Amino acid sequence: MNWTHLLAFNLTLLAAMAAPGPALLFALRQSIAGGFATGVATGAGLGLVAAGWTGAALLGLDAVFALVPWAYLALKLAGALYLLWVAWGLWRDARAPVAQAANPGARAFLGGMLVNLANPKSVLFAASVLVVIFPPDLALSDKALIVANHLLVELCVYALFAAALSTARARAGYLRLKPVIDRAAALILAALGLRLLVGR
Repeated sequence: MNWTHLLAFNLTLLAAMAAPGPALLFALRQSIAGGFATGVATGAGLGLVAAGWTGAALLGLDAVFALVPWAYLALKLAGALYLLWVAWGLWRDARAPVAQAANPGARAFLGGMLVNLANPKSVLFAASVLVVIFPPDLALSDKALIVANHLLVELCVYALFAAALSTARARAGYLRLKPVIDRAAALILAALGLRLLVGR
């Protein structure tokens, strides 16, 4: 493995992170509603699990899912139900004061972890990307470097999102449109949860 493999992986990872999905949507909303620290804590939870999925793919968890389909199905069902629960909470609390709108501190970190745990497809995505980008028979040290690199990229990206979206201007715009934004986010998360529930 050399630096060009990591560069290709990072570019692919950045493209995947930019695609709208539960993780990005949750991180953006948390940063606007709760401020910089909440956004960073949320991103740390998201990044830790995303890097964990990459580690799992490097260790062959995708093969386990292929051999034991019910394990994947159980994770997928739990993930879909969690996303639907988050969506319901957003819809229900759309008119609640902003102090109650975002999970602060440790709850933000846990919320980020749960959102990314809710999508076992991440490990399958990671496995397919890793096979294409990296050479076979990676050493354990190379695998550890890939996981650490993944975590660092996630932390940097979510910290930048939090810094940009926790500004007074972004927060003021969110406060003006909070019910609309939260309910739109709820609908998108619910759609993603239902897709995960019924998709293959």
